[in-house]
Amino acid sequence: MSKALIPTYDICSLAMGKPASEDLLVARFSDYLEAHKDIRFPHRHSFYHLAFFTAGSGAHTIDFERFQVAPGQLYFMVPGQVHSWFFTGKIEGYVMNVSASFFNAFLQDDNYVERFPFFSGVSAEGVVQLPRENIPAISELFESMLTEIQNPQGYGLDMLRLLTLELFIKVSRATNPASGKQELPHNYLLLRNFRKLVEQHYMQLRLPKDYAALLYVTPNYLNSFCRHMLGKSAGEIIRDRVLLEAKRLLTNADMSIASIAWQLNFADNSYFTKFFKKYTGQTPEEFRKHLA
Repeated sequence: MSKALIPTYDICSLAMGKPASEDLLVARFSDYLEAHKDIRFPHRHSFYHLAFFTAGSGAHTIDFERFQVAPGQLYFMVPGQVHSWFFTGKIEGYVMNVSASFFNAFLQDDNYVERFPFFSGVSAEGVVQLPRENIPAISELFESMLTEIQNPQGYGLDMLRLLTLELFIKVSRATNPASGKQELPHNYLLLRNFRKLVEQHYMQLRLPKDYAALLYVTPNYLNSFCRHMLGKSAGEIIRDRVLLEAKRLLTNADMSIASIAWQLNFADNSYFTKFFKKYTGQTPEEFRKHLA
């Protein structure tokens, strides 16, 4: 395993022989793979990343969870997630890299994109399978984006924003019809706010009651709500976020187990090791060896 940190790419660093854009890259999958043969290894992005498979096989891993490739599959990633891929045969489809700020000049709500369930930052929720009848429409949207990029006209960026939002909405409608309905705003707002708070505070706040207080609900309500929405208690969601960060840090061979325990706010190395093994079935050292 490399002794360096997992590399983090920005959009410009993945430009494909064209004028680099800081906000958007759209490409056919085969062209993208040919231009960036080295990024099959674990890496992160500083942007939202979307891949759409129309042909091919193999697997891709997002935050240490492995998924088999299938035609009609899309995977959505938020900034900071770790992923890699292991493809067999010729892969076809499309890739999109889009910055978090791409829509800011276009939408009043800076957090609009986070409303889509596939941008939750949870690996399994970011991998969706399109019904066969929806595949042509999504492919057509990607082709329209490529045409717009290759033959720029007036209001080009705004057209690309419209096409991108149309893609997100059509995928969401096809795979999760209940999302976005006006009669369900409270549940999705509470879930989104809880997940954002966990993302901000998981290193310091480990108890559901801490988050319940920030959300102005009772701990019992928060736990029952999480079980209803996600099939997990609030405590499990907090714990899973701590474990994910531990796994990400363990990919850096230069960090000692003690340093990782300290960074994650554990009392000592022994407590961290017991916690990690209890919920993963491996010690941190064993997990790190399997990454090599």
